[in-house]
Amino acid sequence: MAKMPRFADVSTFMRLPLVEDPAAVDIALIGVPFDGGTTNRAGARHGPRQVREMSTMIRRVNHVSKLAPFRLCRCADLGDVRINPIDLMQSLENIEQFFGRVRAAGTAPLSVGGDHLVTLPILRALAGERPVGMVHFDAHSDTTDSYFGGSRYTHGTLFRRAVEEGLLDPQRVVQIGVRGSLHDVDDLDWPLAQGMRIITIEEVYDLGCDGVIAEARRVAGDGPTYVSFDVDGLDPVYAPGTGTPEVGGLTTHEAQRMIRGLQGLDIVGGDVVEVAPPFDPSGNTALVAATMMFEILCVLAAAHASRGN
Repeated sequence: MAKMPRFADVSTFMRLPLVEDPAAVDIALIGVPFDGGTTNRAGARHGPRQVREMSTMIRRVNHVSKLAPFRLCRCADLGDVRINPIDLMQSLENIEQFFGRVRAAGTAPLSVGGDHLVTLPILRALAGERPVGMVHFDAHSDTTDSYFGGSRYTHGTLFRRAVEEGLLDPQRVVQIGVRGSLHDVDDLDWPLAQGMRIITIEEVYDLGCDGVIAEARRVAGDGPTYVSFDVDGLDPVYAPGTGTPEVGGLTTHEAQRMIRGLQGLDIVGGDVVEVAPPFDPSGNTALVAATMMFEILCVLAAAHASRGN
């Protein structure tokens, strides 16, 4: 039984201990308070702090899978990456170095952004030796080449860079929930030409949750896989506090079911990104993010334990 009320004490992710040494834990929960890659509505730099606060609502056991990640693995809050809010490239370097230390310790990272660009330096740290697959929940493919006449590092270009840098195996990438108006008719030609599997929101509803899970598992296969969850993959009625909301998205329940369906994959890390508290004074978007983080944590802990750690 809990000895401290959930509304009390210092906020950490899921009320876990705050530690500095990644070697002391199996799974590190990490904040990445950076939104220098945002192209429109900024504010995701404040995401990790509010997600920590709302994550005090998370208990110990998944009510469906019965997974108890804190019993399977040593988990802790590793704090925030040190960010330079006025220097994008320095921030990307800081993030890569931080996660490089986490990987060198043999620790699996689960992060909260921050805009989606933070995933690129995380992948640089995790996938420097071999490309990984990815299950990606998002309204957007994030594979544009550049913005504003040549800016190649934004939250809408990161997965193009990740494929170009050999961090992602595009044949093992599935993107779920893509929708919304496009800049041009050929916006999705590049990722499709690389072999990335895009499941639009229309196909999600044609396949149903079980069909999407089966397809995600087929694409990811047996190799190391990263899970990236952009909260704008959800309909904005569930997550209005985000930089690029798109109507007609996933429900929170559908997203939870799909993440649970990833259990058994070789998941090596994950993130939840694009929580922008200024656009949701209620804090509900941060609660949704904390809940998705817990769902990813459950399947990540199961994967970590199955590897004999």
